[in-house]
Amino acid sequence: MTDLEDRRKGFEAKWAHDAELRFQVEARRDRMLGAWAAAQKGLTGQAADDFATSVIAADLQEPGDEDVFRKLRAELDPAQFSDELLREKMRECLLEAGDAVLKARS
Repeated sequence: MTDLEDRRKGFEAKWAHDAELRFQVEARRDRMLGAWAAAQKGLTGQAADDFATSVIAADLQEPGDEDVFRKLRAELDPAQFSDELLREKMRECLLEAGDAVLKARS
């Protein structure tokens, strides 16, 4: 029974580690998205930081990325920023955030 218990604890530890990594990557992505969107809106300084923080907070509303997308969609002009552009920017920031988090951990 000890082997099964050890395996269970190992799987739980890996799951917790992976969940923490996902959270860090998504929070970094959201900060990057928020900074980009703030620049598009012409925000600087504290206003830009506050906006980026609001994008991070939006991601905590529900599982998945749709809450972040809705936040960006509500803040940016649809005539200038298409849904496809916003989703592509979300993908770009996710990849960049993942690379940054992995680099910081190594």
